This record gives sequence, structure tokens and C-alpha cells, in this order.
Amino acid sequence: MELPHYAEIIEVGPRDGLQNEANFVPTEKKTAFIDALWKAGFKEMEVTSFVSPKWVPQMKDAAEVMKEIGGHSGTMVLTPNKRGIEAALTSGAKAVAIFIGVSTTFNQKNINKTTEEAVEGLLPHIKDLKDSGIYIRACISTAFHCPYEGEIAPADTLALCKRLAHAGVNELSVADTIGKATPKESYSLFSMLKKELPEVLMAAHFHDTRKMALANIYAALCAGVTRFDASAGGLGGCPFAPGASGNAATEDVVYMLDRMGIETGIDLNQLAQAISIVEPHVSRELSSWYYQSYKKKEE
Repeated sequence: MELPHYAEIIEVGPRDGLQNEANFVPTEKKTAFIDALWKAGFKEMEVTSFVSPKWVPQMKDAAEVMKEIGGHSGTMVLTPNKRGIEAALTSGAKAVAIFIGVSTTFNQKNINKTTEEAVEGLLPHIKDLKDSGIYIRACISTAFHCPYEGEIAPADTLALCKRLAHAGVNELSVADTIGKATPKESYSLFSMLKKELPEVLMAAHFHDTRKMALANIYAALCAGVTRFDASAGGLGGCPFAPGASGNAATEDVVYMLDRMGIETGIDLNQLAQAISIVEPHVSRELSSWYYQSYKKKEE
């Protein structure tokens, strides 16, 4: 089996990583964290989210974050609805991420809409964003398992991905939201998606709830995926999905790929330095293997 020579890592720590944090991370520390991550070599990054501060208070400073660092090429922001999209565009965003679950129950509990209703609500926004030349990333939640419905039929995930691809999104980020997927499921679903949507840019997004994120990433690599979301320090979790703990730790993903001879363009030492900026301000220990090894060397 021939593996790729290069894989793109989309850093999601500043957004997906911090959104579930109990402690509010000061804006100046967020922007320092983001700046240090850019210096580590990332080409794409989700930096913040224009969501209601009532539901995600960690992101209440989205406009200030964008004012400080939003001009960097490759900057993306999450926008859950029309109000979020308008705020993001006002901030100067050139790339936005929208999200929708495959599971109807997941969508109903989070946005009070069925999956079909959610898609119909997104279609006019996708058209307007395309007409404005904005890059659109569609984040597909509960692509494998749902905290309410259980296992998701691969055909349902494929149908939603096809719908959004045909609507004109630039990229699909397909997520194992509660970290329950197995490598077999990862390989099977991504093989099907790559076969059915060969022209669509596609990323895999794995949570490490059951310590299978790296194995699932390897399985997705074997299925032809070369783009992966990851979060520095393994930060993260979804505030809207019970049981969704941290994301795949970027540093462990990069280390694994480096050892496999797959280039990422990421400087691991600089990445660890970036993590050290935000670590004092988060509520839990950052336990990724690489970062813990880095800290022991620095002692």
C-alpha cells in the first residue's frame, strides 16, 4: 500500500480546542498562541468562532482575535448561522466553516432542526458565500456515531456529504465527533467518500476519547485522505456533544507522520513552544505523549 509523501494538518486548537474550556483564556494569550502556531509552519488554521457567547463564552472575543491576527492567509472561522456569518465577514474573514450533523437528533438538540431542515437553511448561505468568493468548509458532525442515535449509517453520511458538495462547498471535514470510530470504520467510510466524491477536498477530524485517533488517522491515510484536523496539546471537545473529549493532539499526529516519512512542514519544537503559551490558562493537563516528552527535556 502506497502512502502519501505529504499530509496537510489543519490546526483547530484555537477554536475547537479552546471552545470547551472552563477557564476563559485571555485574548492576548489566544493571539500569542495563534501567532506561535503560524510560526510552527501551519498553512491553515481555525482561529475562532462567531457563536453566541451565551452558549460558548470562550469565543466571546472572536472579533478582537480576528482584529489582531485575522489577516493571515489560511485563517478560518466557524460560523453556525446567518448572524455568525455576517459577523465573520465584517471581521474580514475570507474562509468560513459551517457545521451540520448527520444525526437528526443531534441537530434537533443543538439547533432545533432536523438534518433536512438544517441543510435547507444552509443552502442559501452557501450560495451567498460562494457568490462573495468566500472559501467554505463544511464540518460534518456525527459522521460515524451519535451520542443520541448510536451508530450512523455510512449511506447517511455519504448522502449529506454529496448534498453539500453539490451545493458548492470547497471542503468537507468529516468528524468522529464522540471519538467512537474504529480504524475499520475510518477506512471503510473514507474509502467510500473518496470513491464517490473524488474531486472534493476532504479532511478527517478525529477525537481521541477512546485513544484511537492516531489509528483512525492511519486508516484514513490508507483510504487516500491527506488532510487532517488536529488540536495542539490535544485540547478540545464539543460543547454540544456529550462524551466528546479532546481532539487528536497535533504534536502526536505530526510525530507519527514524520516517523512514517510523511512530510507536514510543521516544526515540532516550535509547536511545543506554542502549546506552552496556552497551557497555564487551560483547566486540564495536556497529556499528549510528545508534549510531555518536550516538557521533560526542558526541565
